[in-house]
Amino acid sequence: MNHIKLSVKVTRIRAGLLACIVAAAIACGGGQPRSLRRHVRVAAAADLNAALADLVARFSASHEVDVGVSYGSSGTFFAQLLNQAPYDVFFSADVGYPRQLASRGLVVEGTEFVYAIGRLVIWAPASSRLDLARGVAGLADASVAHLAIANPDHAPYGRAAVSALQSAGVYDRVRSRLVFGENVAQALQFAQSGAADAGLVALSLALAPALQGQGRWVEVPLDAYPRMEQGGAILKWAADLDAARAFRAYVLGAEGRATLKLYGFSLPER
Repeated sequence: MNHIKLSVKVTRIRAGLLACIVAAAIACGGGQPRSLRRHVRVAAAADLNAALADLVARFSASHEVDVGVSYGSSGTFFAQLLNQAPYDVFFSADVGYPRQLASRGLVVEGTEFVYAIGRLVIWAPASSRLDLARGVAGLADASVAHLAIANPDHAPYGRAAVSALQSAGVYDRVRSRLVFGENVAQALQFAQSGAADAGLVALSLALAPALQGQGRWVEVPLDAYPRMEQGGAILKWAADLDAARAFRAYVLGAEGRATLKLYGFSLPER
C-alpha cells in the first residue's frame, strides 16, 4: 500500500513540475511555447531586408507567429516557386511575378497585392569624391571604374538601373564597368566594400540604420525608369493559411504602411 501511495505522490510531483516548466516557457516566450507557435515562411525581395525585419519582429511579438524570411532576387524566387518551393508568402520587387504565378493557379485566389513602389538611388562610400549632384550622368566619369547594379536578368532593381543609365544616355559608356550583384542587396555590398566605386540600388537599403554614416546617396528621378510596383501573394501550398493571411494583413495595414514609408517606399493608393 505504501508503494502505491509513493507512486501516486511521485506522479503528482512530476505532473506539477511539467506544469511549471510549461508555464515558465510561456512566461519567457511572451506567449505559447515555441514548439506550439505557428509559422509563416516568406520569400522576400532583397530591398525589403531592413523594413521587413522591423515588421516581422513586431508582428511575431503581437501575434505569436514565427516568421522566417529568405531574401533574394525576385526573379530567382519566381523560378523556384514555379516548382512549388516551400514558402507561404511571396513579396516581390516586381508585381508581375506574383501575377504570373496567379495566372498559373499557384497562389490562393484573391490574395495578390501591391504593397509599395520601389525607388532607386545612387549610393557611394563616404570617402568617394563622386559628384552626386550630377546624378546618373556623373556615373560615366573615369573615376567610376566599377558600378554595381543588381543582375537585370532576374532582379527588378537591376532592370531599373539599366533603364536609368539608358535614360541618362550613358549606358554604352559604362556597360563594360558594370559589376552585377545576385540581388540589389549584394550590389550595395559591392559598393560598400569598395569592390565598386558606386551602386545603383534601392532607397530602402540606403536608409537602413546599419548603413548610416557609411555613405552618401541621391535619389534617381522616378521618370528615369519604369514604375516599380512591388507586390506579392500567398502561395497555394501555404502550410498555415490563416497565419499567412494575418501576416499579409499586417504588412498592408496601418503599421505596415507606416514602416514601409519610413524606409523610403512610396505607397500605392488603396
